Amino acid sequence: REWDIIETEEHYKSRWISIRVLYLTMFLSSIGFSIVIMSIWPYLQKIDQTADASFLGWVIASFSLGQMVASPVFGLWSNYRPRKEPLIVSIFISVAANCLYAYVHVPASHNKYYMLVARGLVGIGAGNVAVVRSYIAGATSLQERISSMANTSACQALGFILGPVFQTCFALIGEKGVTWDIIKLQINMYTAPVLLGAFLGVLNIILILTLLREHRVDDSGRQCKSVNFEEAGADEVQFPQGNIDQVAVVASNVLFFVVLFIFALFETIVTPLTMDMYAWTREQAVLYGGIILAALGVEAIIILMGIKLLSKKIGERAILLGGLIVIWVGFFIFLPWGNQFPKIQWEDLHNNSIPNITFGEIIITLWKSSREDHNEGPTGCPIEQAWCFYTPMIHLAQFLTAAVLIGVGYPSCNVMSYTLYSKILGPKPQGVYMGWLTASGSAARILGPVFITQVYTSWGPRWAFSLVCGIVALTIMLLGVVYKRLVAFSVRHGRIQE
Repeated sequence: REWDIIETEEHYKSRWISIRVLYLTMFLSSIGFSIVIMSIWPYLQKIDQTADASFLGWVIASFSLGQMVASPVFGLWSNYRPRKEPLIVSIFISVAANCLYAYVHVPASHNKYYMLVARGLVGIGAGNVAVVRSYIAGATSLQERISSMANTSACQALGFILGPVFQTCFALIGEKGVTWDIIKLQINMYTAPVLLGAFLGVLNIILILTLLREHRVDDSGRQCKSVNFEEAGADEVQFPQGNIDQVAVVASNVLFFVVLFIFALFETIVTPLTMDMYAWTREQAVLYGGIILAALGVEAIIILMGIKLLSKKIGERAILLGGLIVIWVGFFIFLPWGNQFPKIQWEDLHNNSIPNITFGEIIITLWKSSREDHNEGPTGCPIEQAWCFYTPMIHLAQFLTAAVLIGVGYPSCNVMSYTLYSKILGPKPQGVYMGWLTASGSAARILGPVFITQVYTSWGPRWAFSLVCGIVALTIMLLGVVYKRLVAFSVRHGRIQE
C-alpha cells in the first residue's frame, strides 16, 4: 500500500527539520501575538477616551474572531495544497496588521475602532495554528505525538514569556517616545512591540520558504504519500479504513473551547483587575502584568516538559482531568473575602453616580487624593463600578496563588486536549478538523474576554469568578462522561494496543 513505505534516513532528517522549523515559527509568532497583550488596555485609554473596560473585551475578542473565521479556511487549504502557501499568506497578513496597529493613533476620531480592526487582522493571521497542528499530527507517529505537541506548546509558551518581557523592556521608552514625522510614526511603549512583531513575521516567512518540506507518516511512523506533496496525485493516497468517533470529536472541541475560554478571560482581566484592586497606574500595570505573565510562561514550560514524562505513566486523559481540577481550585481562590476594600477613584464625580456614603468620607478622600501625583490620571477602582464599595479586594498574595495554580492547569489541559484530538482523528489529513478545533478555541477567545469584562464591570469579581468555577465544574463532569471514548483512532479499531 502507498501509505506503508519504510522511512529512509534522509526522509527522517528532513521530516524533523521541518517539524523544528514549525516549532520556531510558533515561537516567533507567539512573541508577536503576546507582545502587546498587556498594553492594549492602557493604549486604548490613551488614544480614545470613549473606550471603557467592556470595549476592551471586544478588542481582544476581535483577534479570536479573525482566527475563528480563518482557521477552517487555512485548514481546508492545507489538505489540498502545499502547506507553505497558507502559512506564508497568514503570516503576511499578521505583518500588515501589526503595521496598521502602529498607526491607530493617527486618525482624528474613532481610534478604538481602528484598533479593533487591526487586532482582528492579526487574528486572521493566527489562523495558521490549525495548519501547524495538522502538519505535526500528520508528520508524527503516535509514539512521537505527545512529545511533539508538548514541544509545540512549549515553544508557544516560551514566546508568550518573551512577549511580555520585550513589552516590559519597551515600557522604558515611555508613552511619549519619539516621532518620525515624515511617515507619522510614533515609536513608544505601545507601538515598538508591534513593529518588532512585524519583523519576526518577515523572519518566519523566510524560514518557511527555505526550510519547510512536506511530510506524512502513519500512526506507526511509516512514510506515506499525501495530497499535499507536489509530486503526488490523488490516486496515490491510501489510508487505513475506519470511522472517526464523532462523539469524541465534538467532546474534544468542547473541552478545548472551555480550556481556551478560561485562559482568555484570565489573560484579559489581569490588567483591569490589578489596576482596580491595587491602584496601579497604566505603566505599572503593563510592567507588573508583563512580569506576572512572563513568570507564568516559565512555569508553563516546566509543566510541559514534565507532562511528556508523566503522560507515559498515567495517560493523557488523567492529566487533562487533573488540570481541570487545579484550574477550578485556582478560580475558587480568586473569590474575594475579608473586610478590606479597594481604593476608589474620586475624580470627575457626578452626583447621579455617587453611592450612598457620608459627606465626610468624600471630603477626606478628596483631600488625600489631591496630595497625590496624578500625571497618568486617577488610579483605583472606578466609581462607576458600584461593586467597588461593597466587594472586598483580592489580596495580592491571593491573586498570585490563584495565578500559579491556573498556570499549572492551563498548559496541562491545553496540550492534552489537542493531543488527544489528533489521536482520535487518526492518520487521515486533519487540516479541516484542526481548523474546527482552532476555530472552537478562537470562539472561546471571543466569548471569554467579552464575558469577563461585562460581568466584571457590572457585578464585580465575586460573581465573575463564581460563574467561572461553575463552568469548570460542568466541564469536569463532561470529561467524566466521555472519558472512555477519548482514545486513539488505531486503538479504537484494534490496530495498536493502548
